[in-house]
Amino acid sequence: MAHLPTTGSADAAWSGRAKPEHNGRDRSAPPIVLDAVSRHIIEQLQQDGRRSYAAIGKAVGLSEAAVRQRVQRLLDVGAMQIVAVTDPMSLGFRRQTMIGIRCNGDLERVADLLAGMEAIDYVVITAGSFDLLIEVVCENDDQLLEILGRVRALPSVTTTETFVYLKLRKQTYQWGTR
Repeated sequence: MAHLPTTGSADAAWSGRAKPEHNGRDRSAPPIVLDAVSRHIIEQLQQDGRRSYAAIGKAVGLSEAAVRQRVQRLLDVGAMQIVAVTDPMSLGFRRQTMIGIRCNGDLERVADLLAGMEAIDYVVITAGSFDLLIEVVCENDDQLLEILGRVRALPSVTTTETFVYLKLRKQTYQWGTR
């Protein structure tokens, strides 16, 4: 298991491993082990991503500067991201879908091609009925049809199945730390 460094450069945490591509950590890498303070910092940010370093420091017993350094290391090693989550429907995106894709050939290559498409927000290689799942948020059905055409035209893609979201009941990013 890789331990989150408490001193030194953030690159030291990679211990010679390649940094992950796209938005995730290399799953073959050992998990990052967080100490109690780092876990508490993450929990504070999950409750309110705009919470000040001073307020977090007060809650976890560190100085503002120490919290800032810890947060930067957590970001650098890929243990967390700080992002704004929007409601696509309120911004004029009227169609949200999950698309299941079956392929033959190199799944990694197809996943990389899909990840390179700006219109696709989520790409995952799966086990089960589908080889890949992608999520698409678009303005209307015409845009969805255009995206589906681009996906179906990729080499190795054999079939797709589109699941249109009718109503979002729950979406959370607060699964915590271990």
